[in-house]
Amino acid sequence: MRLSSQAPFPGRFITFEGIDGSGKSTQLAALARVLIARGLPVLTTREPGGTPVGDAIRSVVLEGAFGMSARAELLLYLASRAEHVDRVILPALEHGSLVLCDRFSEATLAYQSYGRGLPMEEIAPLVAFGARGLEPDLVVLLDLPAEDGLARVRERRAANRLDREALAFHQRVREGYLALASQAPRRYRIFDAGLSVGTLQRAILETVEPLCAGVASGSRT
Repeated sequence: MRLSSQAPFPGRFITFEGIDGSGKSTQLAALARVLIARGLPVLTTREPGGTPVGDAIRSVVLEGAFGMSARAELLLYLASRAEHVDRVILPALEHGSLVLCDRFSEATLAYQSYGRGLPMEEIAPLVAFGARGLEPDLVVLLDLPAEDGLARVRERRAANRLDREALAFHQRVREGYLALASQAPRRYRIFDAGLSVGTLQRAILETVEPLCAGVASGSRT
């Protein structure tokens, strides 16, 4: 991970990204169970959310029945992240924990720039500010065609505000994620989300294990 003007923390920061329906939440939970069973200090969290402020924002941006401008949506996500980083993520990393987060800054770039069309050169500095310069050590990107992801969502839950966006929006988000991964190949690992759950679990664990080597066993966060 990188944090502007500060030394690296003893913990490790791993984020799970992908379009809705890609299975990232399932895979994050499965990885957490394995790592906890090994005695490693693990914190699982999500965005938007992770704090009372973030959970309130989540209800507005995802469950709200009203619309909002793309700029307003962006700033709400960034407010949630600022609180999340300050109150939850940084303290856990300083404590030496493995932090597994369902979405982070990469989601904002994919959804708000590639999906909504906000200029990358304008939002990238805001995204960095909201995260205090924090970047994941590893981004687990679960890739899936947008139509397949939406079909999964319809089977699993009631659609939220983003789920109801047109297929073209979700296709742009997927293309955005792949473009971001191509720009930072050392931080991203792309996995085929169409594989079986068990196959994905084993592949992700194999990728994550080297990062866990530097995290001492200890009390769980």
